[in-house]
Amino acid sequence: MSTKRFRWIITDPKICHGKPIFKGTRVLVSDVLEMLAEGMTIDEILEEYPQLSKEMILEAIALAAELLRRERRVIPLPA
Repeated sequence: MSTKRFRWIITDPKICHGKPIFKGTRVLVSDVLEMLAEGMTIDEILEEYPQLSKEMILEAIALAAELLRRERRVIPLPA
């Protein structure tokens, strides 16, 4: 996967302890992914964070998928 695909997500050790955020914000990618996991829709997230776009949120999902694809160890899931 090309890093050009991720144009909205950045890390900077000076911002939010280097955790991935959306460019130009202090919104953590992990927070948005957690909101999606809890059942919030993209539209609901955009209402709460108007500085984000649908494209940014979809990029967060793509990043999560990419990271899981790269993971070499087995991640146990609850039965």
